[in-house]
Amino acid sequence: MKQILSTLTLIAVMAMPAAAQDVNASSRLKDIASVQGAVPTPVIGYGLVVGLNKTGDRRQTVFSAQTLANMLERFGIAVAPGEIKIENVAAVLVTAQMSPYAQIGGKLDVTASSIGDARSLQGGTLMPTPLRGPDGRVVALAQGPLSIGGFGAGGGDNSVQVNHLTVGRVPGGALVQEARAWTPPSGGVLRFALHEPDFVSAGRVAKAINTELGASAAKVIDAGSIAVVVPSEYQSSLPDLIARIEPLPVELDVTARVVINERTGTVVMGGDVRLGPAAVAHGNLSVRIATQYDVSQPNPLSGGQTTVVPRSELDVDEGNSQLIALTAGATLGDVVRALNVLGVTPRDIIAVMQALKAAGALRAELVIL
Repeated sequence: MKQILSTLTLIAVMAMPAAAQDVNASSRLKDIASVQGAVPTPVIGYGLVVGLNKTGDRRQTVFSAQTLANMLERFGIAVAPGEIKIENVAAVLVTAQMSPYAQIGGKLDVTASSIGDARSLQGGTLMPTPLRGPDGRVVALAQGPLSIGGFGAGGGDNSVQVNHLTVGRVPGGALVQEARAWTPPSGGVLRFALHEPDFVSAGRVAKAINTELGASAAKVIDAGSIAVVVPSEYQSSLPDLIARIEPLPVELDVTARVVINERTGTVVMGGDVRLGPAAVAHGNLSVRIATQYDVSQPNPLSGGQTTVVPRSELDVDEGNSQLIALTAGATLGDVVRALNVLGVTPRDIIAVMQALKAAGALRAELVIL
């Protein structure tokens, strides 16, 4: 319990505003915005992973055998899909993100995900797989050994598994076959799109660009975009202008958020989280039912039979509940200290945060993943 609460406190303190720590630390423009029109393209392909140790697709998945038969046919080996009984192959979908500036011969990281009933892709190798863009054209070719970041072992009914075994990555496993041309903006205006739209942040971006290029170089279009007038000296060398603007430091104005992942019990609270006046009481109600089996032995010569008699015990423990008062304007540090006093676990904190939001006392956006 102490270790869990200490970890939560550490996460909170890392995001907590303090005199010696500025929550709005400067970020580079390239980390918070991108040039409009220059977006990555998702690509996808269907392929086979081979070399598995009897952990591949089984009889329930017919398309992997059909794919293997089609591939063997290209090598002059004719075999019916129904005659193939190999557990060392698995059908996968291969996905990647292609940069708008990717050129022929460039490399992409790809992810292979099992779509059959394979138990593990451990030790497998992705066969050459064409990757297609949204228009259906082949833009890259992927292959290589998979890295799954885990392992599995076992025999019979006993097995051990670490991490997820049916999804793997091939770092740099795809070679770009067709470059995607990026069309420079027309009209002498370059637009930047914020990853997190916010009017205050957009204004600060425009101010930073104007300080660098001139008083009227940039203006805010809306919460998510900033227009930059291309200076005359950069009309024929737009990449040089982008390279000059992207490293500019900008202070973001982030929205106060509390992010909750109920599946893992993770709670992350931003540094700008504030609370209105509220009182929090927390208590755990646990019900434990234990069954013990006693042996009933009949008297000698009575003709009875020895029987097993179950005996159940019911124990209800409500736990120690405490009431903590939070004053208006309480900071993240106050929240963490109060929750630690209550002795709550991360999953209890999820319930407390949801209750505070429902009561109107949580001055932050509640995001549930």
